[in-house]
Amino acid sequence: MKTLKCDLCETTAVGETFEQWMQNLMPHYMQAHAEVMNDPNKTKKDQQEWMAENKARFEKALNR
Repeated sequence: MKTLKCDLCETTAVGETFEQWMQNLMPHYMQAHAEVMNDPNKTKKDQQEWMAENKARFEKALNR
């Protein structure tokens, strides 16, 4: 199980896989960072970059 901070604040989420971590982070992200989720200027490329960056962070995190 890995614990990793939100990329925008100090809130953490846990997951055994990146996908599980992302699902566990989603409610926080939707509430605390709704402006990011609803930003009309965000593109599909932005989403793909977010996924790649955060997957890399997850992969580097230590199991706890």
